[in-house]
Amino acid sequence: MAKVTLKNIQKVFDKNIIAVNDFCMEIKDKEMIVLLGPSGCGKSTLLRMIAGLTDITEGELFIGDNLVNDVSPKDRDIAMVFQNYALYPHMSVFQNISFGLELRKYSKDDIQGKVYRAAKILNIEELLDRKPKELSGGQQQRVALGRAIVRDPLVFLFDEPLSNLDSKLRIQMRSEISKLHERLQTTMIYVTHDQIEAMTMGDRIVVMKDGLIQQIDTPLNLYNSPKNKFVAGFIGNPSMNLLLGQIVNNDGLLFDDGNCSFLLPQDFGKYLKSFNGQEITFGIRPEDIHIREKSLDIKKGCSVSLAVELVEPIGNESFIHITTGINNLIARVHPQTQLEIAQKVDLVFDMSKAHFFNAESGNVISINNER
Repeated sequence: MAKVTLKNIQKVFDKNIIAVNDFCMEIKDKEMIVLLGPSGCGKSTLLRMIAGLTDITEGELFIGDNLVNDVSPKDRDIAMVFQNYALYPHMSVFQNISFGLELRKYSKDDIQGKVYRAAKILNIEELLDRKPKELSGGQQQRVALGRAIVRDPLVFLFDEPLSNLDSKLRIQMRSEISKLHERLQTTMIYVTHDQIEAMTMGDRIVVMKDGLIQQIDTPLNLYNSPKNKFVAGFIGNPSMNLLLGQIVNNDGLLFDDGNCSFLLPQDFGKYLKSFNGQEITFGIRPEDIHIREKSLDIKKGCSVSLAVELVEPIGNESFIHITTGINNLIARVHPQTQLEIAQKVDLVFDMSKAHFFNAESGNVISINNER
């Protein structure tokens, strides 16, 4: 078992393309870390540098207490599971799993013991004599995991291993990998662009954009307390509503997008009054927008009347798309809520869950509203 320490890691490709920039982090022993971000953010490049498949331009990488910048991949004591399972088609499942052990000159008894142990953990004991073409996508994924497990590595690396599976199988396999982490108690680093995978699997999540760390935090902290507009918009499904407007001081502070305005709670003044007349981004999650009812009692609620553009019933809940005429937003409502297109509805924003971001920097503006 081992921690992984990354100190000022940078990767620059030809033509001065910076893929990863000044990445600093300590990954704890036995921790499941998820690297999350859109395509091209540098997450897979970072994983390949940890694996030794891509050279590090600058910085230091430690696995345990050992500096491994110049250590070959085979000597780093890591195991990697790729998006492409890369199984040998002419070999049986047993042979695919044991191949790496044979190269390392393990005895036949050791190989058999390790393979059967891994197969039992992954529930593929009955598949050991089959060829890859006889397996489903999920079964092939388990074989790829088995090939990694038998290595007993210090660190497991996963590079979007579920992206080739259908949605139902993805749910099943992410649960299997989480159970595997609990069972093996090994450090794991997992790369994905799917924020649901990240939220359900990671002890901590590293959100990346353009090669830079945007935020490192637990899933709930990322959701409830994003540090900037990018994280706020990337985490959550549907994502946080982000409305661009201005702070206007008119017998109290208002948020005004030019076509719609609402009064902000009085105690927000000391945090937002310096932005008077400036553009600012107001963020509110879909579940924190409510249709006004007589029984509704939301502290620090702000109401506004807006038109319904679209209703999306999905069974256990419905999403209503609403427009201010300038900004569009989505509200998550009870599935039995009956609404029609173009109908005006009175909405209440739960301002105890609101977020404000500097329009220029994108950074969060701290509001002390007893969250």
